[in-house]
Amino acid sequence: MATIDLNSDLGENTPDRIVSDDAAMLDIVTSANVSCGFHAGNPEGIRTTLAAAVERGVTIGAHPGYDDYENFGRTKVDIDPATLQAQVEYQLGALLGLTAAVGGTVSYVKPHGALYNTIARDETQAKAVVAAVRAVAPNLVFLGLSGGLATELAARSGLTAASEAFADRAYQPDGQLVSRTEEGSVLHDPEQVAARMVRLAQDGVVEAIDGSEVKVDAQSICVHGDSDGAIAMAAQTRRALEAAGITISPFAA
Repeated sequence: MATIDLNSDLGENTPDRIVSDDAAMLDIVTSANVSCGFHAGNPEGIRTTLAAAVERGVTIGAHPGYDDYENFGRTKVDIDPATLQAQVEYQLGALLGLTAAVGGTVSYVKPHGALYNTIARDETQAKAVVAAVRAVAPNLVFLGLSGGLATELAARSGLTAASEAFADRAYQPDGQLVSRTEEGSVLHDPEQVAARMVRLAQDGVVEAIDGSEVKVDAQSICVHGDSDGAIAMAAQTRRALEAAGITISPFAA
């Protein structure tokens, strides 16, 4: 029987920028990628989300990003690798501390947004991020884009690596995600999203934006918490997977 994890990016709310319903999403997913504060969120909100995840038994992952709060971490930053490594180390340390404070543990790390997409193909930045994880918490599983460079480098460096697919994002024929600047890059139809993810879990295939088929090896599925209709998409995806006989279970438990 197939098994897959459901994850979502959470802990990104502040009083002046509410982007997701963390409480509702934590009732659906099995893993939570919790912001480390650079691209979104604040210590109080992050701590609240972490405590809610612990209460529900949801597996916690660190979600570090570029120091780019203004753009929600979704713009590539040209940054010296030593600086990037230090910033990721700092973020990991912060989340490890807050998680311990609420009685939880961090099990994996998933870079956020533009950093995630950049290190899927940029060797210099990928090496900096992998080095940061190895320096601070080499026991964490590295979660990255299926077929991405960072995922490969993490595994080669001795980290345990896992791959994910995106329920609410369109794919290019080469397996990269379609840029958010392009029309059709983000999906919103719960039925469409759920059907795509059932096929992924069963056959390891996602339909690309041009109609071609992309092989995707994934142990986890991400539904972005800040997408329009995120809760409906996540709930329908979970229902469809379970109806197809697929077990929903944390990849990094």
